[in-house]
Amino acid sequence: MSFEARLKELGIELPVPPTPVATYVPAVRAGDLLFLSGVIPVQQGKLTVEGKLGRDLTVEQGYEAARIALLNALSIVRTEMGSLDRVKRIVRLVGYVASAEGFTQQPAVINGASDLLVNIFDEAGRHARIAVGAAQLPLNSPVELELIVQVS
Repeated sequence: MSFEARLKELGIELPVPPTPVATYVPAVRAGDLLFLSGVIPVQQGKLTVEGKLGRDLTVEQGYEAARIALLNALSIVRTEMGSLDRVKRIVRLVGYVASAEGFTQQPAVINGASDLLVNIFDEAGRHARIAVGAAQLPLNSPVELELIVQVS
């Protein structure tokens, strides 16, 4: 089954790719690797939630924010490549979590993105990963994702 068909099967519609908020491009291709810039959980140009995990938001809210950020990232991949069917493998996911002091559940938050990658891409979606806490993220975002994708 194609990855585009898998999205339809899961009932997932990708959003319009977010517009960069500074001087950068959404993605750069080098050979068969596509490097995505940081992606946050925006919908229609606005953050879906704001704040820090462990103070303003629950792990469940952070999980959903990571999922939304990943959908934005996949919309960038589709725009750059023309189709998600050109994805060979998700190589690496880096997840930054805006964390209140003492918050240590960053991996559970970034699972919102990782779980969805595996649901869509199956074995090709299993990836290397970093989940790290950050004092503050752009625009008061609770999460920011960075993705490296092998493409054809």
